[in-house]
Amino acid sequence: MSEQANASSLFQNYARYPITLVKGEGSWLWDDQGNKYLDFMCGIAVTNLGHAPKPVKDALVKQLDELWHVSNLYHIPNQQAAAKLLTDNSCADRVFFCNSGAEANEAAIKIARRYQQKVAGNGRYEIITFHKSFHGRTLATLTATGQDKVKDGFLPLPEGFVHVELNDAQALESAINERTAAIMLELVVAEGGVYPVEPAFAAHIAQLCKQHGLLLIVDEIQTGMGRTGTLFAYEQYGIEPDVFTLAKGLGSGFPVGAMLAKEYVAEAFSAGTHGSTFGGTPIATAAVKATIETIVGEGVSAKAAEAGKYLVEQLKEKLSGHPLVTDIRGRGLLVGIECTQPIGELITEGQKRGLLTVSAGPNVIRLLPSLLVSKEEIDQAVSILAGIFADRTAAV
Repeated sequence: MSEQANASSLFQNYARYPITLVKGEGSWLWDDQGNKYLDFMCGIAVTNLGHAPKPVKDALVKQLDELWHVSNLYHIPNQQAAAKLLTDNSCADRVFFCNSGAEANEAAIKIARRYQQKVAGNGRYEIITFHKSFHGRTLATLTATGQDKVKDGFLPLPEGFVHVELNDAQALESAINERTAAIMLELVVAEGGVYPVEPAFAAHIAQLCKQHGLLLIVDEIQTGMGRTGTLFAYEQYGIEPDVFTLAKGLGSGFPVGAMLAKEYVAEAFSAGTHGSTFGGTPIATAAVKATIETIVGEGVSAKAAEAGKYLVEQLKEKLSGHPLVTDIRGRGLLVGIECTQPIGELITEGQKRGLLTVSAGPNVIRLLPSLLVSKEEIDQAVSILAGIFADRTAAV
């Protein structure tokens, strides 16, 4: 353990890099030693508008001078306005605000069960999710997650979750039974390796949900808010979820999450059935409102689609055929470089050269730049990555 870690009063549940970041602007970060970094991880898909975007900063400063917190027992104008922006720009009719992605997915799990049991009038409670998925770290959401590593030491796990292979229609059909309440998926399995769902499989899921009376839940925690080239990833698949969840980029770095649903599903959350003390505060929803207005008003999603296409083109030009690279894939500005070996040393070498990236499983480098990243910044990032791979080959 490092001297800095030994001196800390924090739990040691994060494997932190030896970098202390103190300032951010746009696509750039600075540490306490004055070193400058090109940020291609954005706090893991959080600062979608870059660091300290002015419209969001201005909205937060204004709200800080007015009101910080009141209970959800009262009406909150920012919350109403932010919810309307979300429903006006999506297939949803209702919004529940919370504090994080895990809480948003927890709310989705709860509303799926309560809808089946109290609105549809049956005893269904099981939710089907997919291997390699990631849905959070509460007991329910880590159980929903299709990765054993997040479950180690937390037994017994809650019942009611079934996992199947992604893009395997037969396995999915076999998993549906009289207890099934919903199917929950990420349209790009992000933390589990950056695997986009096959469009035909997504359509098949939607058809099965209609056929069997199941709810379709789409986890848009990482794919939403313009990250994949549309405001929400489901728009690219020609499907409409009954429920979907947001967090990460929703507040441009201010902690906030949301669960959205169709009107008929929303009947399940009557007064007193679910809540959150800090969900949708005046400050949080000021950030949400300014973030959505900026993304929609400035066509940020389309910019992300164009930048993502350019990024993948440049990566393939510089890295395709490299002996360490097996695939380059993704949607929009959620991109993965799959390698033949663990990529931990490649990420730390990138840090030394001024580029921040993040893993997606042991063998995939995940790239998550600002949705407003410039071509020059993309060129710089690709040049650094190409140099790292070239040097690794020379060393071998």
